[in-house]
Amino acid sequence: MKKCFKTFIFIFLTAIQTGVSLAQTTGGKLPQLLIRLDDIGMNHSVNMAAQKVAETGMPISVSVQFACPWYQEAVDILKKYPNVTVGVHLTLTSEWRYYRWGPITGRTAVPSLVDSVGYFHQSTRAFSKSGYKLDEVETELSAQIERAIHSGLKIAYIDPHMGVALSTPELRALTEKLAHKYKLAISPLSSASYFGETYKEMWGEPVATKKQAFLDYVNHLNPDQPNLVVIHTATPSPEMDALFDMNSKMMNDKDGKPLTSIHRQTELNMLLSPEFRALEGKKFQMINYQQLLSTKDISVLKAAGV
Repeated sequence: MKKCFKTFIFIFLTAIQTGVSLAQTTGGKLPQLLIRLDDIGMNHSVNMAAQKVAETGMPISVSVQFACPWYQEAVDILKKYPNVTVGVHLTLTSEWRYYRWGPITGRTAVPSLVDSVGYFHQSTRAFSKSGYKLDEVETELSAQIERAIHSGLKIAYIDPHMGVALSTPELRALTEKLAHKYKLAISPLSSASYFGETYKEMWGEPVATKKQAFLDYVNHLNPDQPNLVVIHTATPSPEMDALFDMNSKMMNDKDGKPLTSIHRQTELNMLLSPEFRALEGKKFQMINYQQLLSTKDISVLKAAGV
């Protein structure tokens, strides 16, 4: 009996140290839930929301837009939270009406990637029709990755803002080339999973049903694959409230009032809600990309479903 008790304590402590649930360690199987927060570094409100989630201690992953003006604040915040895995949100578009950003390499270095005033194009459609040059895409995305690596953060993966960097076979091949070059993983778009992740994004769910839809989803996760849920969060602010999305009509009401801020506040609140937190360890085991990749060979990148 004494020996069995010591064995149980050893398993329990090992589970705590490795982030593996006790149910998994002792033979049970909880589904794995990956939460990825996107657009970190976009502005102060998004950074503050990421900090609120990081403060919970939950293992999460965050994708930082190193091309955006507020990335330096994001770096300072994320250095404080070892429970957070960081990726580079490869950015080739600038989707807001008045709040814009452009290539960190400069408009003259990558002229095919910018509009007439030197910013990234405001929609995926505009980008696809822009006559972009692959060598300039490689120049700019390499610079974003290198800025991330030199920031002092440990970078684990790359992923595509608005799906652009994985949107064609040529762009996907380039993104995979960069992942190999910098020894990084790729977190997927819905149609291109690299490490067996299922994919769910809460962005398109109406505000009124978003929280319940999220809770319903995480209550019925796939037990045989890691389950990735992509979340967009922000705290309320005048600047956040004014952001008008040039890509999606559902992010603005029929009178032209921006709804993005409300959507992102709702997604933040659902992550912090007692209802969600109560499910951890019962319905799923939360992991971040560092934990997922600890058992994967990132030198082999082959996208499933494409």
